[in-house]
This record gives sequence, structure tokens and C-alpha cells, in this order.
Amino acid sequence: MSDINTTPLVDVMLVLLIIFLIAVPVAIQTIEKLRIPVFESTESKDKVENLQLTVSTTDAAGRSAGEPGFEGASREGECRVYFNNTTPVDSQELYDRAFERLDAIVQRAGGPEAIMEDPDMIPQVHIRGDVNAPWRCIAGTIYNVQAAGYPTIGFISNPVDPNA
Repeated sequence: MSDINTTPLVDVMLVLLIIFLIAVPVAIQTIEKLRIPVFESTESKDKVENLQLTVSTTDAAGRSAGEPGFEGASREGECRVYFNNTTPVDSQELYDRAFERLDAIVQRAGGPEAIMEDPDMIPQVHIRGDVNAPWRCIAGTIYNVQAAGYPTIGFISNPVDPNA
């Protein structure tokens, strides 16, 4: 017998179609009424040892932030990384300074074994990326600080009011 009875398949498909025709409008109406809560920013209780990095780019004319006439970061601009949010560094200098900083923290804690006993003592890297900074700048920063030995990297964003 080589014939397949398609009647049950058609019946199941019609029932599913009717269920979806009823369920989708109900789900959409429910989602439209959803309000995401907005939390007020509070001061971070971060450790002083955490490394703060800001990643941006030059503008279309090659000017950095803070220079007269700066028109904002450009996706085609040159990457700029600010160590502890103040000092601009290049790729090699970022690696060197991050490594020296982490090494000093580890030595102050009593060596690698001592700092591994209390994982809360291991510093983290917090990256604040400009909205127009291309991924190549962010990825290069991540690569350099991971190569320097930082195991945890996080991103800092500015919360946006979804109800505005």
C-alpha cells in the first residue's frame, strides 16, 4: 500500500491555524501594555582596583574628544582608548599599563595563590563604549586586557527610559 492518508494531517493543520489566529492578537495586545520599570542609578559599590576604560573614535576630521571643533565619534575614525577614563593610550601602552596594574594588585594581595583564594579580590575591567565606536575598537580593547591577565570584562551602559 503506497497511498498516504493526508486527511488527518490537513485536520491538524487547520486546528493549529485557528489556534494561532486566535492566540496571536491576544499576545500582541498583552505585550503593548507591558511597561518596563525604570530604576534610578545608584552609586556603584565597585572595588577601587577595577579598571575603567572608555572606548571612542576620532571624528571625521581626525579630532579627538576635547579638541576644539570635535564633531563626535565617527565609525571610520581612529580608535581611542582612555585608561581609567582619563589618559588616552594606544594598543601596546594599554596592554603594558593593564599588566603592570594587575601585577601590582596581585603582589599586594600576596601573590597569585592568595588572590585566587578570594575571587572577590580579583579586579575587573569595565568598558564604556561610545555608541558610534566600531566593534573593531571594542574587540581590540577586550583582546589587550585579556592578554594582560584580566579574567572578567564587563560593559557599562547608560540606562534609557523606555517610557520616554
